[in-house]
Amino acid sequence: MDVRSAQKLVMENKHIKGFNTTDVPLEFCLLQGEIAEAFDAWRKNRPDVGEELADAAIYLLGLADMVGADLQGEIEAKMVKNAARAYHRLPNGVLVKARDGDETEERSSL
Repeated sequence: MDVRSAQKLVMENKHIKGFNTTDVPLEFCLLQGEIAEAFDAWRKNRPDVGEELADAAIYLLGLADMVGADLQGEIEAKMVKNAARAYHRLPNGVLVKARDGDETEERSSL
């Protein structure tokens, strides 16, 4: 299944079940809760970490649809952008993204 199809299926399920489809701030909070549950499962070495990550992905897909984002297109574009980035380590070990000129930016998770 591709991301676009998954995004559509998530929203169809939300409509069928009567889940939130309009309150964007609430959906961000619910997504954060699912990420916390996945972290807790990982931290405690529970076997359901994959299921918790799936819950987080489902909330993310629904949120993307709620804000009108084509998540598949955004992921594809971001991966191309990330592939073209250069990184280097500072003397203190922090990985930084090289920018035009001498400026650097601390690397986020992506």
